[in-house]
Amino acid sequence: MKRRNFLQLSSVLMAGVAATNISCSNNKEALTFGLITDLHYADINRKPNKTRYYRHSLDKLKVAIDEFNKQKVDFLIELGDLKDQPKDSNKKVTISYLRKTEKELQKFNGPVYHVIGNHDVDCISKSDFLSNIKNGEDDIAKNYYSFIKKGIKFIVLDANYTKDGTDYDSGNFMWDDTYIPKEQMDWLKQELSDPKQTSVIFVHQQLDSFHRENDPHCIRNAKEVRNILELNNNVMAVFQGHNHAGGYQCHKGIHYYTLKAMVEGPSPENSFSIAKIDNDNNLTVTNIYK
Repeated sequence: MKRRNFLQLSSVLMAGVAATNISCSNNKEALTFGLITDLHYADINRKPNKTRYYRHSLDKLKVAIDEFNKQKVDFLIELGDLKDQPKDSNKKVTISYLRKTEKELQKFNGPVYHVIGNHDVDCISKSDFLSNIKNGEDDIAKNYYSFIKKGIKFIVLDANYTKDGTDYDSGNFMWDDTYIPKEQMDWLKQELSDPKQTSVIFVHQQLDSFHRENDPHCIRNAKEVRNILELNNNVMAVFQGHNHAGGYQCHKGIHYYTLKAMVEGPSPENSFSIAKIDNDNNLTVTNIYK
Protein backbone atom coordinates (compact mmCIF):
# COMPACT_ATOMS: atom_id res chain seq x y z
CA MET A 1 0.00 0.00 0.00
CA LYS A 2 1.21 3.49 -0.83
CA ARG A 3 0.55 5.19 2.49
CA ARG A 4 1.55 8.81 2.82
CA ASN A 5 2.68 9.79 6.30
CA PHE A 6 0.56 12.91 6.04
CA LEU A 7 -2.42 14.29 7.88
CA GLN A 8 -3.72 17.79 7.32
CA LEU A 9 -5.82 19.21 10.16
CA SER A 10 -7.91 22.34 10.07
CA SER A 11 -10.65 24.00 12.10
CA VAL A 12 -13.59 25.91 10.72
CA LEU A 13 -15.89 28.18 12.69
CA MET A 14 -19.25 27.81 10.98
CA ALA A 15 -20.87 30.90 9.57
CA GLY A 16 -23.24 29.67 6.92
CA VAL A 17 -21.38 27.09 4.84
CA ALA A 18 -18.24 25.52 6.27
CA ALA A 19 -15.09 25.54 4.20
CA THR A 20 -12.91 22.55 3.34
CA ASN A 21 -9.32 22.58 2.22
CA ILE A 22 -8.20 19.43 0.48
CA SER A 23 -6.88 19.33 -3.07
CA CYS A 24 -6.63 15.98 -4.80
CA SER A 25 -3.61 15.13 -6.89
CA ASN A 26 -5.64 13.91 -9.87
CA ASN A 27 -9.18 13.89 -11.23
CA LYS A 28 -10.45 11.00 -9.14
CA GLU A 29 -13.12 12.09 -6.69
CA ALA A 30 -12.01 12.06 -3.06
CA LEU A 31 -13.77 9.89 -0.53
CA THR A 32 -15.37 11.93 2.24
CA PHE A 33 -17.12 10.96 5.47
CA GLY A 34 -18.74 12.74 8.37
CA LEU A 35 -17.67 12.03 11.95
CA ILE A 36 -19.50 12.62 15.23
CA THR A 37 -19.03 11.16 18.69
CA ASP A 38 -20.25 11.18 22.28
CA LEU A 39 -23.66 12.79 21.89
CA HIS A 40 -24.88 11.22 25.16
CA TYR A 41 -28.38 12.32 24.17
CA ALA A 42 -30.94 12.10 26.98
CA ASP A 43 -33.94 14.20 27.92
CA ILE A 44 -32.35 15.19 31.23
CA ASN A 45 -30.81 18.28 32.76
CA ARG A 46 -27.13 19.04 32.96
CA LYS A 47 -25.61 17.83 36.21
CA PRO A 48 -24.42 20.58 38.59
CA ASN A 49 -20.88 21.79 37.82
CA LYS A 50 -20.72 19.53 34.77
CA THR A 51 -20.27 20.48 31.12
CA ARG A 52 -22.48 17.87 29.46
CA TYR A 53 -25.68 19.29 27.99
CA TYR A 54 -27.48 16.02 27.24
CA ARG A 55 -30.72 17.47 25.93
CA HIS A 56 -28.92 19.83 23.52
CA SER A 57 -27.23 17.04 21.56
CA LEU A 58 -30.24 16.44 19.32
CA ASP A 59 -30.19 20.01 17.99
CA LYS A 60 -26.42 19.79 17.52
CA LEU A 61 -26.87 16.55 15.59
CA LYS A 62 -29.37 18.22 13.25
CA VAL A 63 -26.82 20.95 12.48
CA ALA A 64 -24.13 18.34 11.73
CA ILE A 65 -26.39 16.31 9.46
CA ASP A 66 -27.44 19.42 7.55
CA GLU A 67 -23.77 20.20 6.94
CA PHE A 68 -22.92 16.63 5.92
CA ASN A 69 -25.80 16.68 3.45
CA LYS A 70 -24.64 20.04 2.05
CA GLN A 71 -21.09 18.71 1.66
CA LYS A 72 -22.48 15.46 0.13
CA VAL A 73 -20.14 13.26 2.14
CA ASP A 74 -20.12 9.58 1.21
CA PHE A 75 -21.16 8.26 4.60
CA LEU A 76 -21.64 9.21 8.23
CA ILE A 77 -20.26 7.38 11.25
CA GLU A 78 -20.85 8.00 14.93
CA LEU A 79 -18.09 6.77 17.23
CA GLY A 80 -20.10 5.69 20.27
CA ASP A 81 -21.96 6.95 23.34
CA LEU A 82 -24.80 7.96 21.09
CA LYS A 83 -27.24 8.18 23.99
CA ASP A 84 -27.32 8.25 27.77
CA GLN A 85 -29.91 7.20 30.37
CA PRO A 86 -32.32 8.75 32.90
CA LYS A 87 -31.50 8.89 36.59
CA ASP A 88 -33.58 5.80 37.35
CA SER A 89 -31.89 3.80 34.55
CA ASN A 90 -35.27 2.99 33.03
CA LYS A 91 -34.69 0.64 30.08
CA LYS A 92 -37.79 1.65 28.15
CA VAL A 93 -36.97 5.36 28.42
CA THR A 94 -33.33 4.76 27.50
CA ILE A 95 -34.35 2.93 24.33
CA SER A 96 -36.65 5.86 23.49
CA TYR A 97 -33.57 8.13 23.61
CA LEU A 98 -31.77 5.76 21.26
CA ARG A 99 -34.66 5.60 18.80
CA LYS A 100 -35.08 9.36 18.77
CA THR A 101 -31.40 9.89 18.03
CA GLU A 102 -31.34 7.16 15.39
CA LYS A 103 -34.34 8.75 13.67
CA GLU A 104 -32.37 11.99 13.30
CA LEU A 105 -29.27 10.15 12.07
CA GLN A 106 -31.27 8.48 9.31
CA LYS A 107 -32.08 11.91 7.87
CA PHE A 108 -28.56 11.86 6.48
CA ASN A 109 -28.65 11.31 2.70
CA GLY A 110 -26.46 8.22 2.71
CA PRO A 111 -25.39 5.22 4.78
CA VAL A 112 -25.00 5.68 8.54
CA TYR A 113 -22.65 3.52 10.61
CA HIS A 114 -22.31 3.02 14.35
CA VAL A 115 -19.58 2.20 16.86
CA ILE A 116 -20.73 0.92 20.25
CA GLY A 117 -19.65 2.98 23.26
CA ASN A 118 -19.87 2.10 26.93
CA HIS A 119 -22.85 4.41 27.53
CA ASP A 120 -24.70 2.66 24.72
CA VAL A 121 -25.01 -0.33 27.05
CA ASP A 122 -25.56 1.61 30.30
CA CYS A 123 -28.85 -0.09 31.21
CA ILE A 124 -29.49 -2.06 28.02
CA SER A 125 -27.67 -4.92 26.31
CA LYS A 126 -25.69 -4.86 23.08
CA SER A 127 -28.52 -6.76 21.40
CA ASP A 128 -30.96 -4.07 22.58
CA PHE A 129 -28.74 -1.40 21.07
CA LEU A 130 -28.12 -3.24 17.81
CA SER A 131 -31.81 -4.04 17.27
CA ASN A 132 -32.64 -0.32 17.31
CA ILE A 133 -30.02 0.93 14.84
CA LYS A 134 -29.05 0.35 11.22
CA ASN A 135 -25.47 -0.04 10.02
CA GLY A 136 -25.23 0.99 6.39
CA GLU A 137 -26.95 -1.40 4.03
CA ASP A 138 -26.79 -4.38 6.41
CA ASP A 139 -30.12 -5.92 7.38
CA ILE A 140 -28.75 -6.96 10.78
CA ALA A 141 -26.49 -4.59 12.69
CA LYS A 142 -23.29 -6.08 14.14
CA ASN A 143 -21.10 -4.85 16.98
CA TYR A 144 -17.88 -5.21 14.95
CA TYR A 145 -17.75 -5.33 11.16
CA SER A 146 -16.12 -3.89 8.04
CA PHE A 147 -17.22 -2.24 4.82
CA ILE A 148 -15.52 -0.89 1.69
CA LYS A 149 -16.08 2.50 0.07
CA LYS A 150 -14.20 3.65 -3.06
CA GLY A 151 -11.51 1.04 -2.50
CA ILE A 152 -10.86 1.89 1.15
CA LYS A 153 -11.68 -0.68 3.82
CA PHE A 154 -13.25 0.68 7.00
CA ILE A 155 -13.11 -1.52 10.09
CA VAL A 156 -15.33 -0.96 13.13
CA LEU A 157 -14.15 -2.41 16.45
CA ASP A 158 -16.01 -3.09 19.70
CA ALA A 159 -13.90 -2.71 22.85
CA ASN A 160 -16.80 -3.07 25.27
CA TYR A 161 -15.61 -6.27 26.91
CA THR A 162 -14.07 -7.17 30.24
CA LYS A 163 -10.70 -8.91 30.51
CA ASP A 164 -12.28 -12.37 30.43
CA GLY A 165 -14.08 -11.59 27.17
CA THR A 166 -17.49 -10.93 28.70
CA ASP A 167 -19.70 -8.40 26.95
CA TYR A 168 -20.51 -5.13 28.65
CA ASP A 169 -24.19 -5.62 29.41
CA SER A 170 -26.82 -3.40 31.04
CA GLY A 171 -24.39 -1.45 33.18
CA ASN A 172 -22.43 -4.54 34.24
CA PHE A 173 -18.98 -3.05 33.58
CA MET A 174 -16.44 -0.43 34.60
CA TRP A 175 -15.97 2.31 32.01
CA ASP A 176 -12.17 2.19 32.36
CA ASP A 177 -11.89 -1.63 32.20
CA THR A 178 -12.15 -2.24 28.48
CA TYR A 179 -10.65 -4.87 26.18
CA ILE A 180 -10.81 -6.20 22.65
CA PRO A 181 -11.06 -10.01 23.04
CA LYS A 182 -8.94 -12.57 21.21
CA GLU A 183 -11.71 -13.67 18.86
CA GLN A 184 -12.14 -10.12 17.59
CA MET A 185 -8.38 -9.60 17.31
CA ASP A 186 -8.10 -12.77 15.22
CA TRP A 187 -10.85 -11.41 12.99
CA LEU A 188 -9.05 -8.05 12.78
CA LYS A 189 -5.81 -9.73 11.75
CA GLN A 190 -7.66 -11.48 8.92
CA GLU A 191 -9.33 -8.23 7.83
CA LEU A 192 -5.90 -6.59 7.56
CA SER A 193 -4.12 -9.53 5.93
CA ASP A 194 -3.92 -7.94 2.45
CA PRO A 195 -0.99 -5.48 2.53
CA LYS A 196 -2.33 -3.73 -0.61
CA GLN A 197 -5.67 -2.88 0.99
CA THR A 198 -5.72 0.60 2.55
CA SER A 199 -7.68 0.51 5.81
CA VAL A 200 -9.11 2.91 8.38
CA ILE A 201 -10.15 1.89 11.92
CA PHE A 202 -13.09 3.17 13.96
CA VAL A 203 -13.36 2.47 17.70
CA HIS A 204 -14.92 4.22 20.71
CA GLN A 205 -12.23 3.89 23.39
CA GLN A 206 -8.69 4.97 22.61
CA LEU A 207 -5.94 2.82 21.14
CA ASP A 208 -3.12 5.39 21.30
CA SER A 209 -1.92 4.45 24.77
CA PHE A 210 1.81 4.58 23.95
CA HIS A 211 3.59 6.51 26.73
CA ARG A 212 0.37 6.51 28.78
CA GLU A 213 -0.68 2.91 29.34
CA ASN A 214 -2.60 3.78 32.52
CA ASP A 215 -4.86 6.37 30.90
CA PRO A 216 -8.42 5.22 31.80
CA HIS A 217 -9.69 6.31 28.37
CA CYS A 218 -7.48 3.71 26.68
CA ILE A 219 -8.21 0.08 25.89
CA ARG A 220 -6.31 -2.12 28.33
CA ASN A 221 -4.82 -4.36 25.64
CA ALA A 222 -4.27 -1.50 23.17
CA LYS A 223 -0.64 -2.45 22.59
CA GLU A 224 -1.60 -5.92 21.35
CA VAL A 225 -4.20 -4.40 19.04
CA ARG A 226 -1.70 -1.87 17.69
CA ASN A 227 0.71 -4.72 16.92
CA ILE A 228 -1.93 -6.08 14.55
CA LEU A 229 -2.53 -2.67 12.97
CA GLU A 230 1.20 -2.30 12.31
CA LEU A 231 1.78 -5.76 10.79
CA ASN A 232 1.23 -5.02 7.09
CA ASN A 233 1.75 -1.26 6.92
CA ASN A 234 -1.76 -0.83 5.50
CA VAL A 235 -3.64 1.09 8.22
CA MET A 236 -3.87 4.79 7.50
CA ALA A 237 -5.69 6.09 10.57
CA VAL A 238 -7.66 5.29 13.71
CA PHE A 239 -10.65 7.49 14.57
CA GLN A 240 -11.86 7.28 18.16
CA GLY A 241 -13.96 9.08 20.80
CA HIS A 242 -14.48 8.53 24.55
CA ASN A 243 -12.04 11.23 25.69
CA HIS A 244 -14.27 14.29 25.38
CA ALA A 245 -11.38 16.73 25.03
CA GLY A 246 -10.24 15.15 21.76
CA GLY A 247 -6.63 14.83 20.62
CA TYR A 248 -4.17 13.63 18.00
CA GLN A 249 -1.05 11.47 17.92
CA CYS A 250 0.92 9.70 15.20
CA HIS A 251 2.69 6.41 15.90
CA LYS A 252 4.60 4.27 13.40
CA GLY A 253 2.90 6.01 10.48
CA ILE A 254 -0.66 5.57 11.79
CA HIS A 255 -2.70 8.66 12.65
CA TYR A 256 -4.71 8.39 15.89
CA TYR A 257 -7.37 11.06 15.85
CA THR A 258 -9.74 11.54 18.82
CA LEU A 259 -12.84 13.60 18.10
CA LYS A 260 -14.21 16.09 20.60
CA ALA A 261 -17.51 15.15 22.23
CA MET A 262 -20.65 16.75 20.83
CA VAL A 263 -22.36 16.73 24.26
CA GLU A 264 -19.91 19.24 25.73
CA GLY A 265 -21.24 22.77 26.09
CA PRO A 266 -24.67 24.29 25.51
CA SER A 267 -26.19 24.65 22.07
CA PRO A 268 -25.31 26.27 19.70
CA GLU A 269 -21.78 25.16 20.68
CA ASN A 270 -21.01 22.13 18.57
CA SER A 271 -18.23 19.88 17.34
CA PHE A 272 -18.07 17.46 14.41
CA SER A 273 -15.65 16.66 11.60
CA ILE A 274 -15.35 15.83 7.91
CA ALA A 275 -12.54 13.58 6.71
CA LYS A 276 -11.31 13.31 3.12
CA ILE A 277 -8.95 10.79 1.53
CA ASP A 278 -7.52 11.53 -1.91
CA ASN A 279 -6.18 9.11 -4.49
CA ASP A 280 -2.66 9.36 -3.04
CA ASN A 281 -3.99 8.38 0.40
CA ASN A 282 -3.51 11.87 1.77
CA LEU A 283 -5.89 12.44 4.66
CA THR A 284 -7.48 15.74 5.63
CA VAL A 285 -9.64 16.20 8.73
CA THR A 286 -11.63 19.40 9.00
CA ASN A 287 -13.04 20.10 12.46
CA ILE A 288 -16.21 22.14 12.33
CA TYR A 289 -17.27 24.21 15.30
CA LYS A 290 -20.28 26.43 15.76
